[in-house]
Amino acid sequence: MTGTATDPTLLSLTDVAAAIAARQVSSREVTQACLARIEKAQPRLNAFISIEPDTALAAADAADAALARGEIKGPLHGVPLAHKDMYYDAGHVVTCGSHLRRDFVATTTSTALQRLKDAGTVRLGALHMVEFAYGPTGHNPHYGPARNAWNPDHVTGGSSSGSGTAVAARLTFAAFGSDTGGSIRLPAHFCGVSGLKTTVGLVSRAGAMPLSQSLDTVGPLARTVEDCALILSLIAGADPADPTCSTAPLPDYRAATRLPLAGRTIGIPTAFYVDDLDADVAEALDTAIVTLASAGARIVPVTLPDQPALSAASTLILLSEAAAFHAHWLETRPQDYGEQVRARIENGFAIPAVRYLEALRWRGPALAAHNAAVAGIDAVLAPAAPMPAPTIAETDLGGAPHAEAMIQRLTRFTRPVNYLGLPAVSIPAGFTATGLPVGLQLIGRAFEEDVLLSIGAAFQRETDFHMQMPEAT
Repeated sequence: MTGTATDPTLLSLTDVAAAIAARQVSSREVTQACLARIEKAQPRLNAFISIEPDTALAAADAADAALARGEIKGPLHGVPLAHKDMYYDAGHVVTCGSHLRRDFVATTTSTALQRLKDAGTVRLGALHMVEFAYGPTGHNPHYGPARNAWNPDHVTGGSSSGSGTAVAARLTFAAFGSDTGGSIRLPAHFCGVSGLKTTVGLVSRAGAMPLSQSLDTVGPLARTVEDCALILSLIAGADPADPTCSTAPLPDYRAATRLPLAGRTIGIPTAFYVDDLDADVAEALDTAIVTLASAGARIVPVTLPDQPALSAASTLILLSEAAAFHAHWLETRPQDYGEQVRARIENGFAIPAVRYLEALRWRGPALAAHNAAVAGIDAVLAPAAPMPAPTIAETDLGGAPHAEAMIQRLTRFTRPVNYLGLPAVSIPAGFTATGLPVGLQLIGRAFEEDVLLSIGAAFQRETDFHMQMPEAT
């Protein structure tokens, strides 16, 4: 190991995997270091739903023994990870952040999780999340809020709340999130990490708790774009258990992160994504434009079609499909839901089927209009949210009438991407005067994650925002 030789938790996922494979450090040493850091941080951050030190260390010892025999299971052999507690893992309790499923033991393992297991990972435990992945802040009435590693008084973003703060605090090298309305990109933005929302159909959703079958996507949060590319290279691709998965050949995502930025064209929205921004977010956007241009990118303005309409259509679909999935439980066990999630599901019951079907039918024309607007553009650069992380107190609204307005404002810049089914990567791009992270998102064309990863990695070669870490960790 180099640089942070005395503490392997400070390495990137890519680097720690290489260090274990080269036997510069053992899986047990890395796992012990992660567990020690988790033990210290958990009371302050509430990042984990469950922590499993004994089984993690046993698995690490098995990985080390296999490596000594010359048996390398895969690219992440012996690397300890934890994931959002909505990915079914046979034999383990998977709460989905809910009271209703607090004792649910999975009998199958999600495809994405199994692919990481096949690559050699060690399970540390399960990460905190918003109840049933239905909220953008990180509040949870059953298990308390996850807290931002940069300032525990502030939200992590949701619904992949534990994933965002655990990666930021170096408790895990990477973590699965899920993104239905922004639930990877918002925690990445608020917690200062990298997060990849994948194209609908690129990564199997089999064995992942559904929220909205038309919008759900599986993707990683990690310290670097390079790490996201490594994870994606292992989990993307066809799956017989998920017939919505694409069977098309996959590009080399890892190789894409080594490509130069010169020759890329990046569009900057002329409206919507640049309206009513917090000053720190606006400054981060302006600075990133200069950085990308200096590194060789061509910067052009882009006028995108009606983004508020896309956002409204996304909300219609999410509310309708979430209500359909939860209808039976809400009828039979309403008392087991938190106030805010129950209220949002009940709102879905009020949406007429005609409006839901119209929202689905409009996706094709809306995507065609978007593609026409970005013709010749490799990615659109935009804020992930109009503000840095608000406080836990000011967003603790439960099921109050104005809670939905707060939710809509937080997810304003993420929902249009979900509606169109497009990929986007959130990258750290600065800090506020008070030390909170600011992220930006690169929005790409369907199934062109390699292009986004290339641009994101190039940006991270020019900046060090992704290398910064919270002082308390």
